[in-house]
Amino acid sequence: MDKLIFTAASGAERLMRAQQVHANNLANLDTAGFRASMETSGNVELGGFGYDDRHLATIQADTIATRAGSVRETGRPLDVAIGGQGYLAVQYGDGEAYTRSGEIAIGADGALSVHGRPLLGEGGPIVLPQHTAVEIGTDGTISVLTDGAVQMQVVDKLRLVNAEGAQLTKNEAGLLVSRDGADLAPDPNVTVRPRALEGSNVSAVEEMVATMSLNRSFEIQMKLFQASDKMNEAGNRLIGGA
Repeated sequence: MDKLIFTAASGAERLMRAQQVHANNLANLDTAGFRASMETSGNVELGGFGYDDRHLATIQADTIATRAGSVRETGRPLDVAIGGQGYLAVQYGDGEAYTRSGEIAIGADGALSVHGRPLLGEGGPIVLPQHTAVEIGTDGTISVLTDGAVQMQVVDKLRLVNAEGAQLTKNEAGLLVSRDGADLAPDPNVTVRPRALEGSNVSAVEEMVATMSLNRSFEIQMKLFQASDKMNEAGNRLIGGA
């Protein structure tokens, strides 16, 4: 089979993978704190005899768009929008993962979580005592007003990490982790905006333009398949003396 078939097939596969990435981005357009994925690809030499004029497309690990999303006020005491390149740390398995989603929930036992994942503080998962009010400061400190108390008391502090310069990727749960598997160090300079949420950083216009471009590229790959088939037919006729 002509090498052009392999080139066209690898290109088509790469384009289908890219379509999936952009479709997932669009599906999370309204997901708080969502970070858009950017698919990346490379190429390798096909090898073999003859002039090396054909290559295969290779799919590489996706990268994450780190630009900030829009922030809106919610008025909810447990909502926070993280500033700069900071992230909230949540428990994931035996380690931790990171998210920009500040939709913090509280369980019946006082445990804080983000989308079902225990929220981490300075001493591990955060569990609040019985209280009548709760506030989160700009530095991530969590204060509660207990029964009979006249002023708020600090009970823990959010584990806020800085991912500036770090290589992040998404795990199977859609959470962010460092590419080398190491935990990020907490950064006291990371701040949060209480009673607010950051939206997704997905640009609907960019995703739609990228999708249209991928569709055109896929059509070109299909034309390469057809051209390769015609070339094979012509070669068979020459060999057969037709």
